[in-house]
Amino acid sequence: MPVRIRDAKNSATDRAWIQSQYLEYLEDLSQLSMNTGMFPAAGEFGERQPELMARWFADDSAHPLLILKNDRPTGFALVSRPLRNQREQIDYRMAEFFVAVEARRLGVGKDAARLIFDRFTGTWEITEFLYNAPAVAFWRAIVSDYTHGKYSESRAHGELRQVFASRNLAKIKK
Repeated sequence: MPVRIRDAKNSATDRAWIQSQYLEYLEDLSQLSMNTGMFPAAGEFGERQPELMARWFADDSAHPLLILKNDRPTGFALVSRPLRNQREQIDYRMAEFFVAVEARRLGVGKDAARLIFDRFTGTWEITEFLYNAPAVAFWRAIVSDYTHGKYSESRAHGELRQVFASRNLAKIKK
């Protein structure tokens, strides 16, 4: 069965699953940050963690998504709309993206990213921490494949940034 994405905003079950995986996500980031302090340690938010997650689900400019493989949750993504006072027009940002360890290297992340880009048509921005080599390799490969190499990449402040236009093939065929 293929990979699917599902809106998680109005589902208490999906929200609970994302919250249960969030600590694993933070742990992955903290291990890959090379102890720079750039990412929070697990439990750093303490009792405020539910409050932090609640913002994802309350913000009208945020789109929390559940990633499913064989109808089982395997990851999550948070697509956000950036502030409009930026120098360049960016429609969407991949604010968070996580695939559970047991579902990695099976094409789940690639398929989910493509579905997300096709669903949210416009100009995208993805940023990765430069020292997170797996994320840099993943997003470079995904974005290059998705855009057929038609994207821009820049480095600043310890981050790598890709900007590209997504397309919805279903809309184009009509």
